[in-house]
Parts: sequence; C-alpha cells; structure tokens
Amino acid sequence: MIKLPIMNVKLVDIDKIIANDYNPNKVATTEMKLLELSILEDGYTQPIVTYYDAEQDKYIIVDGFHRYTVGKKLQLKELPIVVIDKPIEDRIASTIRHNRARGTHQIDSMKNIIQFLIESNKKESWIKKHLGMDKEEVLRLKQLTGLIELFKNHEFSRSWEIDKKE
Repeated sequence: MIKLPIMNVKLVDIDKIIANDYNPNKVATTEMKLLELSILEDGYTQPIVTYYDAEQDKYIIVDGFHRYTVGKKLQLKELPIVVIDKPIEDRIASTIRHNRARGTHQIDSMKNIIQFLIESNKKESWIKKHLGMDKEEVLRLKQLTGLIELFKNHEFSRSWEIDKKE
C-alpha cells in the first residue's frame, strides 16, 4: 500500500524545523524571488517534508528547504509540514528524488504559454514578474513563435542609428 503522509499535514512552530546537512540543491536568486512571490500570491501549496528527530525535538527537512527559507524571511511563526519516518540513507534518497523529479520546462510549451499570455493582453512586465523571467528570455520565446503580432507592443532599443552623412 502506498503511504500518504500528505493526509497528515500539520502546522509546526518554525523554530522546531531545521535544515538537513546533506541537501545538494541550490536555487538561484531569481528563482528564490519567484518562490517568494509564489508563496505571497498563492500561499503554501506544498508542505515541507520532514523527519521528526525525537532526541532533538526538531523536524529535519527532507524536502522544502527553500520554502522554509522563504518562511523565515517572511517571519512566519508556523509552516505546514508532513512527516516521514525513514532512516537517514532513505531520507537522503528521498531528498534527491524530490529535487530531481521537479523536471524542467520544455521550450515549445513555454513559447505557447508566452503566446497565450500576450494574446490575453498581459504586458511583458507582468510576464517577467509572475513567471520569473528576464526580458531576453521573454523575447527569445516570442521569437520562437514566429508570430509578428506578439511584437506589436514591444519596445525595441536604439542599438544603432543611420549615419545621415553617407
């Protein structure tokens, strides 16, 4: 039978939650800002996966360190957690699985999303903020669509000017 720790989400004092000492995952500044925006706009939609260490009376993070970090930054008092009960070797494997299972965004799907948002009258500034993209990334995805309509409100830089002396 498949275990369902998700059915036992509970709020725990943030001071009772601690990081593990083995997670190799790092998140870039841009993605951390996007995670913070996600939590501010959507709330915590995923609990932090933990292991309860009775000796320390602490919940050790298995997955969700960056959600925890944002919670600390926002000075939250409690965070949603689930608890799994596994030996350290299995917790390490769980951490790696969680990190690797998140996947990556496919270019074709992202260009379709950008096209949809622009055709829905979302400004590039909205797309950049809410999708955590920079201007060049949005531009590249727009270019991939091949649709000139996506550029109708695009501000182009004056990278060169015609020399009228010639």
